[in-house]
Amino acid sequence: MSEVVSARGPKVPPSFPPKSPPPQKKPVEPPRPQPATKPKSLTGVPPRLVVTSRRTRVLAFRADRWAAKKAAAQAALAVAEWDYPLLDEHDFLRAVHGLVDTAVAAGGKRVSVHLADQDNKILVMVLNHQAGEQEVVGAVPAQVAVLRTIDACGAHTDHDGHAWWALIDAQPRPKKRLA
Repeated sequence: MSEVVSARGPKVPPSFPPKSPPPQKKPVEPPRPQPATKPKSLTGVPPRLVVTSRRTRVLAFRADRWAAKKAAAQAALAVAEWDYPLLDEHDFLRAVHGLVDTAVAAGGKRVSVHLADQDNKILVMVLNHQAGEQEVVGAVPAQVAVLRTIDACGAHTDHDGHAWWALIDAQPRPKKRLA
């Protein structure tokens, strides 16, 4: 009897050990590091605000003539949860209203109100998210800067747009009475 040959050819036993590939002529080079992209920021701070170890709240609104009233009301509700019984609510409402009014007047399609607290102080920062590297359109309104409980306030332009902010004392000293 003759041996049957298949279409693939005769069966040949494998060679042991299997043949290894020839060594590479050049060693494998590790991947080159990619250049780090720099954030587009005027201050050198990486984009995106990160707040840790304190209470925060972010409120967003369409930039229209009702935004300031809505923002002041919602911000007051948010801060009420933080239990500051000595907070001058009238000053707080006027500060938020004034900052949001300024942001809306400066342009943009939306505004956001960022609230944070630490050491009996409340930070209110309003952004109009209008991109561009132009100067701040308007400074902090005078009616905000002169409030009794405002510790500091300012305005700047950054990667997120124009920002107006005020630091409010949540436990102000009592008014001095004239004798």
